[in-house]
Amino acid sequence: MRILISNPTIVNNGEQFRGSIVVNNGKIVEILREDELPHLPCDSIVEATGLYLIPGVIDDHVHFREPGLTKKATIATESRAAAAGGVTSYMEMPNTVPQTTTIEALKEKYAIAAKESLINYSFFFGATNSNVEEFKKLNARKVCGIKLFMGSSTGNMLVDKREELERIFAEAKRLGMPIAVHCEESSIIAANSKRIKEEIGEDADVKYHPVIRSAEACYESTKCAVGLAQKFGTQLQVMHISTASELELLGKDSNITAEATPAHLRFCDKDYERLGTRIKCNPAIKGEEDRDALRKAVAEGKIEIIGTDHAPHLPEDKIGGALKAASGMPSIQFSLLAMLELVDKGVFTIETLVERMCHAPARIFDVDRRGYIEKGYYADFVLLAPGKPHTVKKEDIISKCGWSPFEGDTFNWNVEQTWVNGECAYNRGEINEEVHGKALTFNR
Repeated sequence: MRILISNPTIVNNGEQFRGSIVVNNGKIVEILREDELPHLPCDSIVEATGLYLIPGVIDDHVHFREPGLTKKATIATESRAAAAGGVTSYMEMPNTVPQTTTIEALKEKYAIAAKESLINYSFFFGATNSNVEEFKKLNARKVCGIKLFMGSSTGNMLVDKREELERIFAEAKRLGMPIAVHCEESSIIAANSKRIKEEIGEDADVKYHPVIRSAEACYESTKCAVGLAQKFGTQLQVMHISTASELELLGKDSNITAEATPAHLRFCDKDYERLGTRIKCNPAIKGEEDRDALRKAVAEGKIEIIGTDHAPHLPEDKIGGALKAASGMPSIQFSLLAMLELVDKGVFTIETLVERMCHAPARIFDVDRRGYIEKGYYADFVLLAPGKPHTVKKEDIISKCGWSPFEGDTFNWNVEQTWVNGECAYNRGEINEEVHGKALTFNR
């Protein structure tokens, strides 16, 4: 069935133009400019005049909590929230229960997603101090990458032995797989935590979170990871950069790239007073100067990817302060809208947004035929309405946890439709339950 998406403004590959696309059998088969007509008749027309069409967002960093933590979220609920936010593909993290540190656990996640995921999916394999031999069983064409925690983390996933770190980087290089790393030096965090407890008490106000999980902790850990990647020639993606100082370590090696999150680009430490533990995450949201440096790095290309670190917790998990409240927030449904707000403020252009949220994840992770509006690529795309202000209400939130740090915010753009593999998965508030995502594959 040939479907014509008629007359939107298409943003792709650093330019925007008025045109149309033709979709057939889940792929983009024609890209038309201005008033060009399709080469063959179309069976259906979607009128998109006045809308913007961008590639579907590829989120390289989500926690969908399944299996084991399904009171907080499931692959079903969060993939639907993602579609409502213009996200068509995700890469999910291994700190579930059981942790994704064995081939059996990895297969279980893929089986769940094949049944439940509305959008396209892949899963990181988690590194530990003792599972490097498992890497040899991984298929680099089917698994997005290896996740490494070089900081305080869940369960036994903190890798703190130098010998094991070197083995992990060497084996990832041999496999041709990227390492996605969470960088916070646990010894610095522990010392800061001890000092704050002695000075203030067992659970200091959340404003002390960036004091405990400090810029120094981030910098020292990122420095170590970058050094290991350079030593072994390993592809490295530094996740959720949160400080200006870490930026000094980037831009010297094309094999080493970085991600920033909407949380670290939108908020700063002044927002703790207003939002409290709703914006408590690891690494911590830091000062205004850090936030502004990250924004500049996104605009200039020193930070290549914007990914959410979508991490839902139940409201009761967020009770407490800097030491007791859970870290993490749901953001995938509103991440694109929050970044379009920065476009409207002139922080970066819409072409840059598309590069960071769509093109770069596809390019850096070698995703097969996604992330661009190109002939022969899968028809993953989003239709956006500009100048359509709406305020986020509690009842709008699809994530299972039922809250969002963006609740009460007014956005001037709206996600009208999200298309996945040539099918409309989300249409103006309605989810199409007949749509099923596909497992991502990688050109490695």
